[in-house]
Amino acid sequence: MNIFDAIKIGDSILKKNGIKSYKLDSEILMSQVLDKSRVDIILNSDTKLSDKETITYNNLIKQRSKKKPIAHLTGKKEFWKYEFYVTKDVLIPRPDTEIIVEQVIKLTKKKSRIKILDIGIGSGCILLSILKEKKGFYGTGVDICKKTLDICKANVKELDLIDRVKLFKSDIDNFNYGKYDLIVSNPPYIKKFDLKYLDRDVYDYEPKSALDGGLDGLSIIKKVIYNSSRLIKRNGILILEIAFDQSDKVKKILRRNGYYILDVVKDLAKNNRCIIGIKK
Repeated sequence: MNIFDAIKIGDSILKKNGIKSYKLDSEILMSQVLDKSRVDIILNSDTKLSDKETITYNNLIKQRSKKKPIAHLTGKKEFWKYEFYVTKDVLIPRPDTEIIVEQVIKLTKKKSRIKILDIGIGSGCILLSILKEKKGFYGTGVDICKKTLDICKANVKELDLIDRVKLFKSDIDNFNYGKYDLIVSNPPYIKKFDLKYLDRDVYDYEPKSALDGGLDGLSIIKKVIYNSSRLIKRNGILILEIAFDQSDKVKKILRRNGYYILDVVKDLAKNNRCIIGIKK
């Protein structure tokens, strides 16, 4: 069997099982098997596969048809301009979260040296993308999960940022290391009873601790804001990712904790995606 025929069969299986991105996914999985770019496999689609390659590809297609995320099958996910290692222990980076990176770059364009804290750092995609763009910035990441921090450490090493990043295993309530010019966070913000309505590839495979925002979806956001108010410098910037319907409530929480609201930024779908506060 050649590449073209195998991908065609993969397309059909994924489409039958309700995978909307079936064509893209089947090509990505073939790229993974052959360790070649999508362009390479498309241009050389008449290349014959070995029996081992065919078996490996069919196994990946089977797993994807059961809604296992592509990022878990390939072990990586592109975010901003970079590729990040991911496992089931970290939230898979989303394109919408890149808005936080965009806003940081916009708001710090005249800054040459600042200290950043990322609360719930996960894979490190937010903080590390910022540091790659701003060579004089230094970052600290905090997370409660050791496995998550191990993945982040691998990304720090891969992106050659060891000298500019410090990582701590800690609950933010117990974290007291330094004062920061800028704090970023993509906290869990989905209501506990809404988790079951998420797509299966999210609900079945991604860490609930990175999704569950408590009964009202705001429990971790409140915690992040409360603790950031003691960790941030005066006139420091706090940028939070939020759900599309949370901006009014989050504004009130921010104001109660000594922030004034600079902006609420929308994503490409015109939904509220992140909120920016300045510490008074």
